[in-house]
Amino acid sequence: MDWDSDTESSDLTLGNMEESEVMEELESNGSSALVRADAEQPNRRLEMLLQSSPCGLIVTDALEVDHPIIYVNTVFELITGYKAEEILGRNCRFLQYRGPFAQRRHPLVDSSVVTEMRRCINEGLEFGGELLNFRKDGTPLMNRLCMTPIFGDDGVMTHIMAIQTFTEAKLNLGPLPGPPWKESRPWKLEQTSVGVNMCRLSPCGPGQSLRDFCGFLSLSDEVLALNILARLTPRDVASFGMVCKRLYNLTKNEDLWRLVCQNAWGTETTSLLERVPGARRLGWGRLARELTTLEAVAWRKLTVGGSVEPSRCNFSACAVGNKLALFGGEGMNMQPMNDTFVLDLSVAHPEWQHIHVTSPPPGRWGHTLSCLNGSSLVVFGGCGRDGLLNDLFVLDLDEPQPTWREVTSAAPPVPRSWHSSCTLDGTKLVVSGGCADSGVLLSDTFLLDLTMEKPIWREITVTWSPPSRLGHTLSVYGNRKILMFGGLAKSGPLRLRSNDVYIIDLNEEEPRWRYVTGSILPGGATPGGAVPPPRLDHVAVSLPSGSVIIFGGSVAGLHSPSQVFLLDPNEEKPVWRSLNVPGQQPKFAWGHSTCVVGGTRTIVLGGHTGEEWVLNELHELSLANSLEPD
Repeated sequence: MDWDSDTESSDLTLGNMEESEVMEELESNGSSALVRADAEQPNRRLEMLLQSSPCGLIVTDALEVDHPIIYVNTVFELITGYKAEEILGRNCRFLQYRGPFAQRRHPLVDSSVVTEMRRCINEGLEFGGELLNFRKDGTPLMNRLCMTPIFGDDGVMTHIMAIQTFTEAKLNLGPLPGPPWKESRPWKLEQTSVGVNMCRLSPCGPGQSLRDFCGFLSLSDEVLALNILARLTPRDVASFGMVCKRLYNLTKNEDLWRLVCQNAWGTETTSLLERVPGARRLGWGRLARELTTLEAVAWRKLTVGGSVEPSRCNFSACAVGNKLALFGGEGMNMQPMNDTFVLDLSVAHPEWQHIHVTSPPPGRWGHTLSCLNGSSLVVFGGCGRDGLLNDLFVLDLDEPQPTWREVTSAAPPVPRSWHSSCTLDGTKLVVSGGCADSGVLLSDTFLLDLTMEKPIWREITVTWSPPSRLGHTLSVYGNRKILMFGGLAKSGPLRLRSNDVYIIDLNEEEPRWRYVTGSILPGGATPGGAVPPPRLDHVAVSLPSGSVIIFGGSVAGLHSPSQVFLLDPNEEKPVWRSLNVPGQQPKFAWGHSTCVVGGTRTIVLGGHTGEEWVLNELHELSLANSLEPD
């Protein structure tokens, strides 16, 4: 299923066509019905298939030598020109050979991609990338391939599923070489071990298809749903629904979609989404689609009751479930503040409430406020009455009498403000960069595990760090991967706004920062699409799908700070997208005053007129439709 198309049009996709209809046309017209060598234009059906980017699907047996193909869908047959009888029992590498008579891989096929595919197969990892393939008649095609290993309950890889999106490769390779033997010479392929395997896998009689004897489709709906579909990403499940009517109907099950979302996004995110008002009415299938494609994203303005007094700026806010918490800030005459406010957005008429706490931390601004375990707040650093701070306090909002508790930890980072922080697994705090004494910019990264009885700060040792900066953002995606974007960065003797992107994977034994894209460092590869202008103090929102949204902040020139940009760091070559978001957008959005509530709503606190923040006028960037309170 192409999730970038309109919902209603998906009913017209090839996934809802009977496979017998397509195969009848293929068998009656032959492969020449798709592409004719003597014609300047391809057949209309193939042209339609390539433009709509349908998905081919094959399944291989990972327990057999050389991973033979045990299932192939009609789309794969139509576009490649090979029939199932020629495919089953073979390894899929034959698509790298130009034509059925080629003896070796074509030299234009990228060997580095093939090597990476082989590594992922050997290690049981997912693979995504593009590779040059060829139709049976020698026509070149670009294959955007996604391979997903399937594991049994014992942890052994049993199958590999490959979803393929074919597009036209505009290469002029000349005529296809003929067979290396004379036409009258009998073809002895059936006598090879491959032919024996094909016969063993395909005991079909008159009027029967090899597909009727495919072990994949002989599995029960329960096994297909729980052991295969539930382990795929939402987009892959939607593509799976294109294969045939049976799988199309199977992918309409709401219980299946809940399992898909839970496995793809994590139990914590799924549980949080279950508590969002209106999520049950929307349904898991629709919710997965809208949070993946952002087709329903929209701005709307909210007016809430209560008040945050006295007025302030440079505070920090974060989400705790469906509640929004605010701490500290800078009051009149640069007065550091230490009070706590909560806004419950799950009720019909939200109002700001001042939380009376005991043992509040010293007042501060330029600090960070993060959520732990879905119920607690953690504040770190900032600028207080006597200078910069590096202390840490935790508050459990579920306690009858909430109390701020200072966490004494060994080897803390140097005092700082305007740094960035995020949490991992709901228990670990990561702090990066910021501004130290005398205005020195920092480039370090520290981690603190708050589940330890006596927590110890650990600096993440790397061989190379991004340039020192403040006002940047850290976004968690893919479990323990972190994306850093923007900020005011040091560039030689200068300090410049940045739109650089860096990532680090803390799952690695020796984590290292990787420079993805940007404009400051020499050799920075700027991806295609609409690249956000350099900025600091902006907003970064991590989506369940792994993508990151950027907007707001301090942007030079005439650019709109509320323009929304999207980047998927999981792509092989990340490309920025500019989202055209309807609705009433805020005039100003600052990172520490914005947070994601309930996993689907990005809340921007107030506007900005001079130095006054209006905290009763909120703007919401809704990531999914119809999630207002019932």
